[in-house]
Amino acid sequence: MDSNTSPLTHRKADHIRINLEEDVASGRSTGLERFYFLNEALPDFNLADVDTSLTLFGKPLRAPILISSMTGGTSHAGQINLRLAEAAQQKGIALGLGSQRAALEHPEQQSTFKVRSVAPDILLFANLGAVQLNYGYGVDHCRRAIEMAQADALFLHFNPLQEALQPEGDTNFGGLLNKIEQVCKALPVPVIAKEVGWGISADTARRLVSAGVAAIDVAGAGGTSWSQVEMYRINDPALARIAAVFRNWGIPTADAVRQVRRALPDIPVFASGGLRNGLDIAKCIALGATLGGMAGPFLKAAVVSTEEVAATIDEVVTSLRIAMFAAGAQNLTALRQTPLQEVSI
Repeated sequence: MDSNTSPLTHRKADHIRINLEEDVASGRSTGLERFYFLNEALPDFNLADVDTSLTLFGKPLRAPILISSMTGGTSHAGQINLRLAEAAQQKGIALGLGSQRAALEHPEQQSTFKVRSVAPDILLFANLGAVQLNYGYGVDHCRRAIEMAQADALFLHFNPLQEALQPEGDTNFGGLLNKIEQVCKALPVPVIAKEVGWGISADTARRLVSAGVAAIDVAGAGGTSWSQVEMYRINDPALARIAAVFRNWGIPTADAVRQVRRALPDIPVFASGGLRNGLDIAKCIALGATLGGMAGPFLKAAVVSTEEVAATIDEVVTSLRIAMFAAGAQNLTALRQTPLQEVSI
């Protein structure tokens, strides 16, 4: 490790490298394979008339797609974020930044989160770990993260399992709800609660919304397993074996979306965790989601170029549009009302 590189920055670089090079897939599925649309043989409208647009937190989106939070805090991450933001601007979709803790603690890293110069109009989410509210962070840190990114909203992410598996992890989650409530009351923008890949249950979502959280990103199991990511970082063989135990942990994304939507019918729900294409997003919206978030496919594209990210977005949007057409849903309101069939697997 470079003597000028902080442990936190080094960890972020490790996370990017491991996600790109190692098998970090969850041992669980998203659960989306259990659901299918009834084919509509007579859609009664033109494919060209399918409308994927929506407005969220006052921002228009051309499609219900979120480039999920990934990275920041290293020079490589800064380049990735700029490419993601450029493509999001071109295609009119939302972007979530990675955790900004590194930039708050090391101001020289702030530039890696400053993407408004290339993405002035997108719905942009700042991001901090909720547990940091128990480690000296407060409303001012949250406000600084938002101002740094010129963000429209703030993700507070929740990752107790990941923290428990990190030798340097922050594991005091006691009393967080009251602190989250203080943050929600004080900030001028919406706060969204986000897991990192193990899901949020209906009960936890209720508690968070009662504290003032404006939306829930369920980030369910079925995509990247951060216990596997940490397993590859750990030098101690015993701790690595403990991390491997949790490969199958978590609430599948489909179940988390459905449970949270039923519990909180009026709150925006973001579906993420293992989504890979527009059909997955269409299923999630039919289950009750407002947006579908994807990270892995966009990270791999961003390592190549902005154009590759834009092409990946186009592919996702096209498959979403075709899914809506073949299901007989001309717009997102109709898609939300389209019943899914469930099969036992």
